[in-house]
Amino acid sequence: MSQCTPPLSLDADGWLTPAPGVTRLPSPNVDTRPEGEAVSLLVIHNISLPPGEFGGPYIADLFLNRLDLNAHPWFARLEGLRVSAHFFVRRDGQIVQFVASTQRAWHAGVSQHAGRERCNDFSVGIELEGTDTEPFTDVQYTRLAQLDAALRARHPIVAVRGHEHIAPGRKTDPGPHFDWTRMAHECAWPRDALPD
Repeated sequence: MSQCTPPLSLDADGWLTPAPGVTRLPSPNVDTRPEGEAVSLLVIHNISLPPGEFGGPYIADLFLNRLDLNAHPWFARLEGLRVSAHFFVRRDGQIVQFVASTQRAWHAGVSQHAGRERCNDFSVGIELEGTDTEPFTDVQYTRLAQLDAALRARHPIVAVRGHEHIAPGRKTDPGPHFDWTRMAHECAWPRDALPD
Protein backbone atom coordinates (compact mmCIF):
# COMPACT_ATOMS: atom_id res chain seq x y z
CA MET A 1 0.00 0.00 0.00
CA SER A 2 1.51 3.29 -1.10
CA GLN A 3 1.92 6.09 1.42
CA CYS A 4 0.53 8.36 -1.35
CA THR A 5 -2.96 6.88 -1.55
CA PRO A 6 -5.68 9.49 -2.21
CA PRO A 7 -7.87 10.81 0.61
CA LEU A 8 -10.87 8.74 1.65
CA SER A 9 -14.45 9.97 1.72
CA LEU A 10 -17.80 8.66 2.91
CA ASP A 11 -20.96 8.77 0.84
CA ALA A 12 -24.34 9.94 2.17
CA ASP A 13 -25.07 6.47 3.53
CA GLY A 14 -21.79 6.24 5.47
CA TRP A 15 -19.87 3.92 3.14
CA LEU A 16 -16.39 4.68 1.86
CA THR A 17 -16.48 5.68 -1.77
CA PRO A 18 -14.58 3.24 -4.02
CA ALA A 19 -10.83 3.70 -3.65
CA PRO A 20 -7.66 1.63 -4.02
CA GLY A 21 -7.13 -0.67 -1.05
CA VAL A 22 -10.74 -0.41 0.16
CA THR A 23 -13.17 -3.34 0.22
CA ARG A 24 -16.81 -3.41 1.30
CA LEU A 25 -18.14 -6.55 3.03
CA PRO A 26 -21.48 -5.75 4.68
CA SER A 27 -21.89 -7.52 8.02
CA PRO A 28 -25.27 -8.79 9.22
CA ASN A 29 -24.26 -7.78 12.76
CA VAL A 30 -25.65 -4.27 12.56
CA ASP A 31 -28.71 -2.31 13.55
CA THR A 32 -30.04 1.24 13.62
CA ARG A 33 -28.68 3.88 15.96
CA PRO A 34 -31.19 5.46 18.34
CA GLU A 35 -33.20 8.15 16.57
CA GLY A 36 -31.37 11.46 16.45
CA GLU A 37 -28.13 9.98 17.83
CA ALA A 38 -25.02 11.60 16.37
CA VAL A 39 -21.65 9.87 16.09
CA SER A 40 -19.42 11.66 18.60
CA LEU A 41 -16.82 9.03 19.56
CA LEU A 42 -14.18 7.05 17.66
CA VAL A 43 -13.12 3.77 19.29
CA ILE A 44 -9.83 2.07 18.39
CA HIS A 45 -9.48 -1.71 18.80
CA ASN A 46 -6.99 -4.40 17.87
CA ILE A 47 -7.78 -7.89 16.66
CA SER A 48 -6.03 -10.96 15.31
CA LEU A 49 -7.38 -14.44 14.65
CA PRO A 50 -6.04 -16.76 15.81
CA PRO A 51 -4.44 -14.48 18.41
CA GLY A 52 -1.06 -13.24 17.21
CA GLU A 53 -1.53 -14.43 13.61
CA PHE A 54 -2.03 -11.94 10.79
CA GLY A 55 -3.23 -11.93 7.21
CA GLY A 56 -5.83 -14.67 7.20
CA PRO A 57 -9.56 -14.61 6.37
CA TYR A 58 -10.78 -15.28 9.88
CA ILE A 59 -11.59 -11.75 11.06
CA ALA A 60 -13.81 -11.11 8.05
CA ASP A 61 -15.34 -14.53 8.54
CA LEU A 62 -16.11 -13.69 12.18
CA PHE A 63 -17.77 -10.38 11.30
CA LEU A 64 -19.77 -12.08 8.52
CA ASN A 65 -20.94 -14.97 10.79
CA ARG A 66 -19.20 -17.59 8.66
CA LEU A 67 -16.20 -18.46 10.80
CA ASP A 68 -15.40 -22.19 10.67
CA LEU A 69 -15.00 -23.02 14.35
CA ASN A 70 -13.06 -26.17 13.39
CA ALA A 71 -10.38 -24.20 11.53
CA HIS A 72 -8.39 -23.61 14.75
CA PRO A 73 -8.76 -24.93 18.31
CA TRP A 74 -8.95 -21.40 19.75
CA PHE A 75 -12.08 -20.62 17.72
CA ALA A 76 -14.30 -22.84 19.87
CA ARG A 77 -14.59 -19.98 22.38
CA LEU A 78 -16.19 -17.80 19.68
CA GLU A 79 -19.20 -20.03 19.16
CA GLY A 80 -22.38 -17.99 19.02
CA LEU A 81 -20.52 -14.66 19.08
CA ARG A 82 -22.11 -11.98 16.89
CA VAL A 83 -19.86 -8.94 16.51
CA SER A 84 -18.81 -6.39 13.92
CA ALA A 85 -16.85 -3.19 13.52
CA HIS A 86 -17.23 -0.41 11.03
CA PHE A 87 -13.69 -0.72 9.68
CA PHE A 88 -10.79 -3.18 9.76
CA VAL A 89 -7.28 -1.99 8.84
CA ARG A 90 -4.91 -4.82 7.92
CA ARG A 91 -1.17 -4.74 8.61
CA ASP A 92 -0.54 -3.81 4.95
CA GLY A 93 -3.00 -0.89 5.05
CA GLN A 94 -5.88 -2.57 3.26
CA ILE A 95 -9.21 -1.37 4.65
CA VAL A 96 -12.33 -3.49 4.88
CA GLN A 97 -15.60 -1.75 5.74
CA PHE A 98 -18.22 -3.96 7.33
CA VAL A 99 -20.80 -1.42 8.54
CA ALA A 100 -21.85 2.01 7.30
CA SER A 101 -20.78 4.75 9.70
CA THR A 102 -24.40 5.85 9.97
CA GLN A 103 -25.38 2.43 11.36
CA ARG A 104 -24.64 0.84 14.73
CA ALA A 105 -21.91 -1.82 14.62
CA TRP A 106 -21.56 -4.30 17.49
CA HIS A 107 -17.99 -3.51 18.53
CA ALA A 108 -17.94 -1.99 22.02
CA GLY A 109 -20.14 -4.25 24.12
CA VAL A 110 -20.75 -3.15 27.71
CA SER A 111 -19.07 0.25 27.71
CA GLN A 112 -19.15 3.80 29.00
CA HIS A 113 -17.74 7.15 27.90
CA ALA A 114 -18.19 10.56 29.51
CA GLY A 115 -20.92 9.23 31.75
CA ARG A 116 -22.85 7.60 28.91
CA GLU A 117 -23.48 3.86 28.62
CA ARG A 118 -23.80 1.82 25.40
CA CYS A 119 -21.01 3.36 23.33
CA ASN A 120 -22.18 1.48 20.23
CA ASP A 121 -25.06 3.97 20.07
CA PHE A 122 -22.80 6.97 19.41
CA SER A 123 -19.45 5.62 18.20
CA VAL A 124 -17.61 4.27 15.20
CA GLY A 125 -15.29 1.31 15.76
CA ILE A 126 -12.01 0.78 13.90
CA GLU A 127 -10.22 -2.55 14.31
CA LEU A 128 -6.48 -2.55 13.64
CA GLU A 129 -4.96 -5.92 12.80
CA GLY A 130 -2.61 -6.41 15.71
CA THR A 131 -2.13 -7.43 19.31
CA ASP A 132 -1.41 -5.83 22.67
CA THR A 133 2.17 -7.10 22.44
CA GLU A 134 3.67 -5.53 19.31
CA PRO A 135 3.72 -2.21 17.46
CA PHE A 136 1.34 -1.38 14.65
CA THR A 137 2.70 -0.69 11.16
CA ASP A 138 3.42 2.73 9.71
CA VAL A 139 0.86 2.23 6.96
CA GLN A 140 -1.80 1.40 9.54
CA TYR A 141 -1.28 4.82 11.12
CA THR A 142 -1.45 6.42 7.66
CA ARG A 143 -4.71 4.67 6.85
CA LEU A 144 -6.09 5.40 10.33
CA ALA A 145 -5.41 9.10 9.74
CA GLN A 146 -7.22 8.92 6.39
CA LEU A 147 -10.21 7.19 7.98
CA ASP A 148 -10.21 9.70 10.82
CA ALA A 149 -10.32 12.61 8.36
CA ALA A 150 -13.17 11.06 6.37
CA LEU A 151 -15.16 10.30 9.51
CA ARG A 152 -14.67 13.76 11.03
CA ALA A 153 -15.76 15.35 7.75
CA ARG A 154 -19.01 13.37 7.94
CA HIS A 155 -19.75 13.12 11.70
CA PRO A 156 -19.37 15.47 14.72
CA ILE A 157 -16.73 13.31 16.43
CA VAL A 158 -15.21 15.03 19.45
CA ALA A 159 -13.19 12.27 21.15
CA VAL A 160 -11.12 9.16 20.47
CA ARG A 161 -10.67 6.31 22.92
CA GLY A 162 -9.37 2.78 22.96
CA HIS A 163 -11.60 -0.14 23.79
CA GLU A 164 -9.59 -0.35 27.01
CA HIS A 165 -10.79 3.13 28.02
CA ILE A 166 -14.50 2.54 27.50
CA ALA A 167 -14.49 -1.00 28.93
CA PRO A 168 -11.70 -0.93 31.56
CA GLY A 169 -10.99 -4.23 33.26
CA ARG A 170 -12.80 -6.08 30.47
CA LYS A 171 -10.75 -5.03 27.44
CA THR A 172 -7.08 -4.13 26.94
CA ASP A 173 -6.93 -3.04 23.30
CA PRO A 174 -5.50 -1.34 21.40
CA GLY A 175 -2.85 -1.87 24.07
CA PRO A 176 0.42 -0.32 25.18
CA HIS A 177 1.99 -0.35 21.71
CA PHE A 178 -0.61 1.95 20.18
CA ASP A 179 0.99 5.38 19.81
CA TRP A 180 -1.62 7.93 20.92
CA THR A 181 0.83 10.82 20.51
CA ARG A 182 1.40 9.82 16.91
CA MET A 183 -2.33 9.62 16.29
CA ALA A 184 -2.84 13.06 17.83
CA HIS A 185 -0.14 14.47 15.54
CA GLU A 186 -1.09 12.68 12.29
CA CYS A 187 -4.82 13.29 12.75
CA ALA A 188 -4.47 16.84 14.12
CA TRP A 189 -6.42 16.01 17.26
CA PRO A 190 -6.08 18.27 20.29
CA ARG A 191 -4.40 16.19 22.98
CA ASP A 192 -7.36 16.53 25.34
CA ALA A 193 -9.61 14.74 22.81
CA LEU A 194 -7.53 11.58 23.30
CA PRO A 195 -7.03 9.49 26.43
CA ASP A 196 -4.65 10.69 29.14
